Amino acid sequence: MTEPSVLIPVAPGTNRDGELAVAFEAAGARTARVPLEALRQGEVKLLDHQILGLPGGFSYGDALGAGRLLGLDLLTWFADELANARQREMPIIGICNGFQALVRAGLLPGGDDGPSDGPRSGRSAGPAATLATNANGRFECRWVELLLGSASSPWLDGVDGPLRCPVAHGEGRFVAEDLSALQAGDRIAMRYGAGGEPAGGAYPANPNGSPGDVAGIVDASGLVLGLMPHPEDHVFARQDPARHRQGGGSCLGLFRAGVRAVAGA
Repeated sequence: MTEPSVLIPVAPGTNRDGELAVAFEAAGARTARVPLEALRQGEVKLLDHQILGLPGGFSYGDALGAGRLLGLDLLTWFADELANARQREMPIIGICNGFQALVRAGLLPGGDDGPSDGPRSGRSAGPAATLATNANGRFECRWVELLLGSASSPWLDGVDGPLRCPVAHGEGRFVAEDLSALQAGDRIAMRYGAGGEPAGGAYPANPNGSPGDVAGIVDASGLVLGLMPHPEDHVFARQDPARHRQGGGSCLGLFRAGVRAVAGA
């Protein structure tokens, strides 16, 4: 099996790139953590890799809102490469701040009619969405249960749920202009749960108040996955503080699925 390469861009304030690299390496991939400046200068090209992973953290200090400046980077500096990557069916994952950046850039939720509306925009037409301040107004750092949704995605192929991993965010409440359209289009990848059942909006199982308990979504192709929780923080049993009380729920399968999707390509 060919060992695919994962590009992990690093912006000022990004701090989860190391954990994301470890998760992908445990899944059988090579990783390259690359400063955005090196990408801007053309020292490293997105299309030299097979997977794009946007890690969590506080890119640019989130001074203008979570993920906003990183999302603008994606649109202004890397729009052509992103459009080409999507045409080549490159799997893309954005976690926490990376999810916020994908939403800010318009790559998620995305439309139902193809990868983009122009090579310079990197955008897809579709329902608007945002990631707003947590309903309780506080930063949340806790372990959650994730139920797999109805979305069809290479990232979820062969993955068994529920999953367990932590959240760590202050702006993680997913709010869509038309959530029913995303639900009808099978675009919901993960929902917050408790005991194998939907959280029903109840705190703390749903830590941020996302309507419909939405924790992650995919674009129309299923190749672009964004989620607020941190699956990279539970790829080994030893990472789970409750491993002696409740086993299982490892997220390693998520990364293995992404690697399988491109291995040998």
